[in-house]
Amino acid sequence: MAGSDATAGTVEAPDTVKILVAGGFGVGKTTLVGSVSEITPLRTEEPLTVAGLDIDDLKGIEEKRSTTVALDFGRITIGDDLVLYLFGTPGQQRFWFMWNDLAVGALGAVVLVDMRRPRSSFAAIDFFERRGIPFVVAVNGFHGRHPYPAEEIRESLALPTDVPVLLCDARERESCRDVLIALIDRLIAQVAP
Repeated sequence: MAGSDATAGTVEAPDTVKILVAGGFGVGKTTLVGSVSEITPLRTEEPLTVAGLDIDDLKGIEEKRSTTVALDFGRITIGDDLVLYLFGTPGQQRFWFMWNDLAVGALGAVVLVDMRRPRSSFAAIDFFERRGIPFVVAVNGFHGRHPYPAEEIRESLALPTDVPVLLCDARERESCRDVLIALIDRLIAQVAP
């Protein structure tokens, strides 16, 4: 048709932002993604088995019964023009090879920390620092407890002052939302003139 607008009536696809949720084994990554996702999250949870007893360190997380073997996936629609895709990484060392593929296209990350086992976070912090992927640290308060202040945690993890350290509860949607807002604020600040 002569003179017709080919784009009339079409809807633009929203921009998407890929964010990783990483950390050690049993820190609450699956819980965080599930708490904040607007959709039923995709989970690749499998039961822990006797075969993994010599491999998986359950000290401090003896009640854990399952683990992520590939990824968790969730979505948050910010507006008509912006959607966040959340990818939770597996925490066990034998699955770390997947992190490189999951990180492709990620604009930022949340490193979830369990202060009962802070050493389990070092690999995730190192991963994002080496790749130059901006991240925030979210300290998951298991059983609603945060025995250490954020600045003491920053010091114990040897984090630079520009990396936000937030206290959160991975079970609570609002708490997880605040962590993601802090990450988005950091991303915006890095591109602002």
